[in-house]
Amino acid sequence: MQAYFVPVSATDPRVEAHLAKARSWKQELLALRRIALEAGLTEELKWYQPCYTHAGGNVLILGSFKDFCTMSFFKGVLLKDPKGLLVSPGPNTRSARMARITSLDEVHALEPALKRFIAEAKALEEQGIQVDFASDRANTPVPVELREAMADDPELHAAFKALTPGRQRGYLLHIGGAKQSATRTARIAKCRDRILAGKGWNER
Repeated sequence: MQAYFVPVSATDPRVEAHLAKARSWKQELLALRRIALEAGLTEELKWYQPCYTHAGGNVLILGSFKDFCTMSFFKGVLLKDPKGLLVSPGPNTRSARMARITSLDEVHALEPALKRFIAEAKALEEQGIQVDFASDRANTPVPVELREAMADDPELHAAFKALTPGRQRGYLLHIGGAKQSATRTARIAKCRDRILAGKGWNER
């Protein structure tokens, strides 16, 4: 395994333990970890995954799935990617973009590009640049059932408007994703208490 040096203060022993127990993609994840640390990121264990930060912000996170492992950039949508190396994790993902890895050779081949992405992502954190979630939410249609429910329920209307743009969009997608009007109405009823509590629909 290639030796490398990073300040001990940049590493997190919890990540060491996490990767030591990895059942799949272990060598690939270790190589991705090396790239992140060599780029000057600080390591933490967040959401049960190795996460790398800079200037107080989340830059990237490593993940492992059945068919591939990933290096996901939290603000990947803002990164310059003319070759299309980064993909969206899902159809409703607004900010994150990830590199899918299926072999150690692929990690080595992508390393120069990944380092460029990291350098650009670090600059975004240093400059305090954020993804414009508010404008994105504005383009998400509000289900008619939700409009009617908020018109009849001022408390629900006020609580929904007080949510962060990301939480609002989460509810719009969750409620609007139902094909039947009755199901959309039922989802609104189930979500009401969570909205009043200021929580996202999938938050505990």
